Amino acid sequence: MKPEASKPRYESFFTVFLARFGKNKAGRFAFYFVILLILLAIFAPFLANDAPVMMVKEGKLDFPGLLAPSEYLSTDWRNPGFQIDFALWPLVRYSPVKSDLANRVQPPSWDHPFGTDDQGMDVFARIIWGTRISISIGVISAGLTFLIGSLIGSVAGYFGGAVDVVFSRIIEIMMCFPTFFLILSVLAFMPPSYYNIIIVIGITGWTSIARLVRGEVLKVKTLDYVRAAKVNGVGSFGIITKHVLPNSITPALVSATFSVAGAILVESTLSFLGFGVQPPTPSWGAIIRVAYSYIQFDRGWWLSLFPAIAIFLTVTSYNLLGQAIRDSADPRLIE
Repeated sequence: MKPEASKPRYESFFTVFLARFGKNKAGRFAFYFVILLILLAIFAPFLANDAPVMMVKEGKLDFPGLLAPSEYLSTDWRNPGFQIDFALWPLVRYSPVKSDLANRVQPPSWDHPFGTDDQGMDVFARIIWGTRISISIGVISAGLTFLIGSLIGSVAGYFGGAVDVVFSRIIEIMMCFPTFFLILSVLAFMPPSYYNIIIVIGITGWTSIARLVRGEVLKVKTLDYVRAAKVNGVGSFGIITKHVLPNSITPALVSATFSVAGAILVESTLSFLGFGVQPPTPSWGAIIRVAYSYIQFDRGWWLSLFPAIAIFLTVTSYNLLGQAIRDSADPRLIE
């Protein structure tokens, strides 16, 4: 009796992707570091703040440390006369926004692990809370870039003809302007704020994603299942959202990961130049801006070193993660 032939084993795309990604050591390191950054941003109140995370005063339960640090600028939590029945304090009991002029530009010590800035603010606390600014601006602006680019690219690629010509010319015109100088030009007429930075970065960096999505849509729209959907009377909007775009979006998702790193770098540069988030809001670029005034006098080296390391590791990790996702999702790679 002949042995029964074994059935071919089929693996889903997600299974193959995870297997390939798991073998990429740099990609795994980048993924874990990005997760660490997200955790730092979420749990910043538990790591660095002068307000207690939780306290009981006069029998009332309150969570002042979970609010924005600026809400308690006038509260001196270290005053012995401030009576608290019970308090759960953060790891480092320094606010990222409160000045202490008696301890200006102090080098790293046990009390201040990363030193203090020109206002006496703890640099470690400002870097921890600055993670929230950098990650949120990077992710939200990259999401806005992805949304705009995917919409324009899919419409241009699917309808073709005059629509494609118009959108392609718009993309080419946008690409003629240096992105960073375009951002500076727009922000020069707007008040510097957190939301304005997100909007400006999002509406100026979508061209590469639009081109990627357009090219993929041009290929996908000629496939049989798209033609079958047209024959069955499915409208253009349904075909784009249910059939064309889901099968054309993978390269754009990879590009969006790189866009996060670019947005973080742009935000840090804008803050360094004074166009970013304004003091006392903690920002990595703003800390380096303070260092510029002291480093020429051989002082304040910690003001540039620690935030620069944070920016370098964050941008590098997102770039490595994007590269690992791209390599793991590429079906042409043969192991």
